[in-house]
Amino acid sequence: YAHQARAVRAARQGKHVVIATPTASGKSLCFHLPVLDALAADPSATALYLYPTKALSRDQEAGVRALLAEAGLPIPAIVYDGDTPGDARRAARERSPIVMTNPDMLHAGILPHHAHWARTFQGLKYVVIDELHMYRGVFGSHFAHVIARLRRAAAFHGASPVFLCATATIGNPGEHTATLLGVERDEVEVVDES
Repeated sequence: YAHQARAVRAARQGKHVVIATPTASGKSLCFHLPVLDALAADPSATALYLYPTKALSRDQEAGVRALLAEAGLPIPAIVYDGDTPGDARRAARERSPIVMTNPDMLHAGILPHHAHWARTFQGLKYVVIDELHMYRGVFGSHFAHVIARLRRAAAFHGASPVFLCATATIGNPGEHTATLLGVERDEVEVVDES
């Protein structure tokens, strides 16, 4: 669809993107396609997917893996949360170009140990934030600080990732995204027409 092409084009140009289109409008492809394109082109590239809950990241894991299989890309995607066994945690740190997690695990399990995640941070091309509308109020304030820490850790390792965000239809997607990411409003491409 035209809105998907617009989102992918902006992402590939290095702009942060927020997709604020209705349910079932294909938002997921807007962030999956640039991520998979980057990973297919560069074996050292990585992506971090953030979901507000463990359950949602587990639910989305199957969809990402199915898309990878359909594309013929032998790229692993691993959920990293409190239920992830030790061997899978090690695999996520050392080998997986796609790590799917939640804000709490990013805050407590990844960022304090960013040196152990050097491979992920050095190759970090994209950070996907799904359900962006969930991050408001106190939760949103905390999340904005976690994102600031994430950006600092990525910069420490030499990366400046593009953020790809998806949200339910909200009144101010550009301003909301810019505030959460700590960037200027004109650095965010808003895709809000389906």
